[in-house]
Amino acid sequence: MSRVRNVAALSPVVAVLMLCACSSERSPAANDAENQVVNESLNATPASNGAPVASPVASASPTVIGLEGLGDLRIGEAVPEGSDWAERGGQTGGECRTVTSPRYPGVYAIVERDKVQRITVGQRLDVRLAEGIGVGASEAEARKWFAGFRSEPHKYEAAPAKYLTAPNAPNGSSALRLEIGQDGKVALIHVGLMPALGYVEGCA
Repeated sequence: MSRVRNVAALSPVVAVLMLCACSSERSPAANDAENQVVNESLNATPASNGAPVASPVASASPTVIGLEGLGDLRIGEAVPEGSDWAERGGQTGGECRTVTSPRYPGVYAIVERDKVQRITVGQRLDVRLAEGIGVGASEAEARKWFAGFRSEPHKYEAAPAKYLTAPNAPNGSSALRLEIGQDGKVALIHVGLMPALGYVEGCA
């Protein structure tokens, strides 16, 4: 999930509108769009043996994203009634849709079967993991905390772009996935449940 970082000036609504490209073949413009919206976190200590020591933590701040969610939006739960998280021109209706909040420009969530499956953060420098890792952090900084994450080639960008995924992702629990861009920096942060955690084009 992600790409060129020179679209930070886009409004959240425009960014989500651009997410509508749901085909398996994705253009650079679509890559830029998803790079404009994302979010996630877990509490860890730097690994000394190559494996992360991590545990979910409650978000102490509205700008800290954790494995449990971001603010009032919780992974595995319905969008709260009366919340300002809502469909705003992105992928709407059907079994899979995206929601955004004016409180979190550059962040979107994937909702499937009426439950939040993933939150993605992109181009939102004040939303970070509890460890302080956010969009723009170097891969080296991220690996200090998440040394045991599995590395996979990026679907749309050449190396050194890649995905770094928490080892607990396949077991059905909320997990963290980072996208590293060609500049060697964190481009997108995803927190959520498989298979949505691994989607590369919004709901696909």
